[in-house]
Amino acid sequence: MKGKAQGTEIVIPQLAESLVSATISKWLKKPGDYVEQYEPICELITEKVNAELPSTVEGTLLEILAEEGETVPVGGVVALIAEPGNTGEAEQHEGAAVDTATVRSSASIPSATDTSMRNRYSPAVQQLAGQHGIDLRNVNGTGLGGRITRKDVLTYVEEGGAEKARTSASAAPAAVPVTPAPVALEVPKIPVRSTGLHLSEEPPIPKIEVESRKDDGRGEYIIDVTPIRNTIATRMRQSVAEIPHAWTMIEVDVTNLVVLRSKIKEEFMKKEGINLTFLPFVLKAVVNAIKDYPIVNSVWAVDKIIVKRDINISLSVGTEDSVITPVIKKADQKNIAGLAREIDELSRKARSGKLKLDDVQGGTITVNNTGSFGSILSYPIINYPQAVNLTFETIVKRPVVINEMIAVRSMANICLSLDHRILDGVICGRFLQRVKENLESFSLDTKLY
Repeated sequence: MKGKAQGTEIVIPQLAESLVSATISKWLKKPGDYVEQYEPICELITEKVNAELPSTVEGTLLEILAEEGETVPVGGVVALIAEPGNTGEAEQHEGAAVDTATVRSSASIPSATDTSMRNRYSPAVQQLAGQHGIDLRNVNGTGLGGRITRKDVLTYVEEGGAEKARTSASAAPAAVPVTPAPVALEVPKIPVRSTGLHLSEEPPIPKIEVESRKDDGRGEYIIDVTPIRNTIATRMRQSVAEIPHAWTMIEVDVTNLVVLRSKIKEEFMKKEGINLTFLPFVLKAVVNAIKDYPIVNSVWAVDKIIVKRDINISLSVGTEDSVITPVIKKADQKNIAGLAREIDELSRKARSGKLKLDDVQGGTITVNNTGSFGSILSYPIINYPQAVNLTFETIVKRPVVINEMIAVRSMANICLSLDHRILDGVICGRFLQRVKENLESFSLDTKLY
């Protein structure tokens, strides 16, 4: 869409069906730069991955309308680009840019242009204003619709606006002091429910006081919630609130699998260049069990249950600050070696932040290798809107009774969280028994290819 004297608008596209907004991570171009068509102009944080926003047209970048760290809804305008031949348009905008710079130099004078977003403050702006004791009504907003950005607040501070406000406040006559009315703090009354998961109203969020003790360094500190962490929080809350979780566990003897892996892992490393873990064997066992019990590979759709045709495994990968679930597409069509290659590739991409949107979409069942960090028992939250989340726990040598004799065997637990709207204990018990049988059937004759 083009404006009369504003260039071509670059908007946040619908990159995925569930995408409603994206956060500007970093601008790769600045005003005045020439941009080729389809050339990336900025980096976006969307859902759980980073993506680049390409320019839909060729031309000169006139203005950036969304700053780094700002969240923009799908369809929101983030930049203006003047296409070749619109020189008059570019000149008009250059004049407008000069006027904008003049306005920004006096941040205490309110803008007389569009102010539809004037009183909408982001959490970052509110936090910054609180740190410097700034009344945001005195700050000029240069963002879209007159919205105040972090840069506006910082400019106001640099120009001494906060200090002037404090000075004028202390010099003002105190003839009529204004005392704010005391606010009665009440503990929100939450209706008692059997599960506590389906409250009709969300209780108000309590105010958290942060005390800073610089003398001994033992005070609390603030960690900003990243877009990825915010997405995880939203999805987990949605899962717990909407899905009635149930849980079951089974014990598996993986002694033969341990012997198999020990024998072939060095040869596999030489041939493939990657480490052969237990996880591809687990995925193969799960996939083959799903073929016998396809209802496990389904989602709830209010008045119907949709059984998915493809088996796409969401693989939980832990990073320093989050858990990401890249997807192995059509896992039922891959052998053990192919699964091992995909696990290695997706894990490396997840930990290096190079996953694309397509890498994390379309999962139908989640498998989590919690045993990699020593866990022996887990109660996973279902990856909404899937029906199950399965964890493979750590392998432990234990004495086990076999044929009335005690033997030392390699044992592991498999835990399963299930959507009780779709699945019941009988079907899930049979499914786990089949996974157990598949894992215990691995032997030295098992083929990887």
